Amino acid sequence: MNLEKILSISGKPGLYLLKVQTRTGFVAESLLDGKKVTVGLRSNVSLLSEISIYTNSAEKPLTEVMRNIAVKEDNGPTAISHKEDNGKLIAYFQEILPDYDADRVYPSDIKKVLNWYNMLQSNGLVSKEEPKTEATDNDKEKQVEEAVSDSIEEKVVAEKPKATAKKTKTKKE
Repeated sequence: MNLEKILSISGKPGLYLLKVQTRTGFVAESLLDGKKVTVGLRSNVSLLSEISIYTNSAEKPLTEVMRNIAVKEDNGPTAISHKEDNGKLIAYFQEILPDYDADRVYPSDIKKVLNWYNMLQSNGLVSKEEPKTEATDNDKEKQVEEAVSDSIEEKVVAEKPKATAKKTKTKKE
């Protein structure tokens, strides 16, 4: 599940898929009706990949919460509507994320997560599969260092002047 290009735009219903970034903002496509909208830089926009849910021990990325729902529902829509009463929503969310912080995660947040999950699921963007393991941070750092050193070596070789034979006159004594 990749939420890198999925947006929530304040004041607009639903979720949006980032299409094109422009100088003055960006163009996004609604996951609800497929219409494209332009969004200025002054709009309050959140990337779903940057959102986390408070737990008693640490923050849990929204991607993991969505994966937990997908596992529980076997990649299907949620068994409970986001319009249910707060007691049912809290009981369902405790099954998904047992250690969530009930003091900082409100029923409105739970409704939003369940609504988002159902939107993503209907568009085929939800998966219960674990993401492919990427290179570790040390591997990434090594790759960056190698790339930088390679580019420096290329630059040094390119800037090195070619040896040219100069003709000098010698005085005869």
